[in-house]
Amino acid sequence: MSDTYSVAPTVRNEEISLGEPRLRVAVVGTGTWWGRQHLRAFAERPDVEVVAVVGRSPEKTRTHAALVGARAYTDPVAMVEREHPDLVSVCLPNLGHFETTLALIRTGTPLLVEKPFVFDLAEADRLLAEADSRDLFLAIDFNHRTATPVRMAHQAIEAGRLGQLVYATWRFGGEGSSPHPDANLIETQCHGFDMLEHLCGPIRSVAAEMTEFADRGHSTVAIALRFTNSAVGTLLGSYDSSYAYPDTHRLEIGGTLGRIVVRDTVRSFEFQATGNEVREVWEAGYFNDLGRMFHRTLDRHLDAILAALRAGGPPPVHARAGRRALELAHASIESFQTGRRVEVA
Repeated sequence: MSDTYSVAPTVRNEEISLGEPRLRVAVVGTGTWWGRQHLRAFAERPDVEVVAVVGRSPEKTRTHAALVGARAYTDPVAMVEREHPDLVSVCLPNLGHFETTLALIRTGTPLLVEKPFVFDLAEADRLLAEADSRDLFLAIDFNHRTATPVRMAHQAIEAGRLGQLVYATWRFGGEGSSPHPDANLIETQCHGFDMLEHLCGPIRSVAAEMTEFADRGHSTVAIALRFTNSAVGTLLGSYDSSYAYPDTHRLEIGGTLGRIVVRDTVRSFEFQATGNEVREVWEAGYFNDLGRMFHRTLDRHLDAILAALRAGGPPPVHARAGRRALELAHASIESFQTGRRVEVA
């Protein structure tokens, strides 16, 4: 466990009980970003034992497993049969989620899957049906929800500080490429769809425009939204931008009584009442290193996931949220292709 937590204990959920048996966790995926982050986050927890790492490359997998004293596997089903983990964390390349997730669901082992859930709605439905038939714990890592500014935004809205919601805007972009023409929309802007519905309620319709640069697919998208509560919104997402830019991510929600702004997911939150020239602003303090680290939103999400798993309850964010984001993405693609607004259930 990182010493940083002893410096800034309030950044982390304090529901961990060291008197309980440690959960046995396996990590499937050895990628340089989320594979490594999942391994780090689980290995630092005193309530978890990382028992196995699964990857395609035997050498790379052994290297990752050795970092945490776990055993290395190349077959996820064989790993489950031998290790009997309490939870398997699946963080594979974005286009390669379906087959491995299906095989793991069929073992009956609780799962945490990275976003996107999958790229195909029929595959999403099949995975959910297989999981539901087993009453399986199936969480998805929409970790943006756990950032302090986002939680403050949710609290402000629930408390009625914004009054009636009127509009919401989401902008998020950086470098990106993929062989799939709609990767930006499905694998990255899924966070936007999830966040907007998490904060503002269900989206009722979408109307989309998308770029069509040679060999780039729909690398930038602009989508007009209408919510069921009659608020309107926009989602602008791009793989033609840069994560080096300030305000790479901006979320703004306005209501009849005030406005909230979230910058760069973890950087800052502000609330300003209508007609008031004074704003309330949160930014991570001097010792709050974890509060300003984006990848530590995974740690906070794991707090909630593991607490729910131990309690025998549903995951804090079920994989159905991944299916919903995918549904909205496909509706946006249909809108662009047909040139009309598309209603969603």
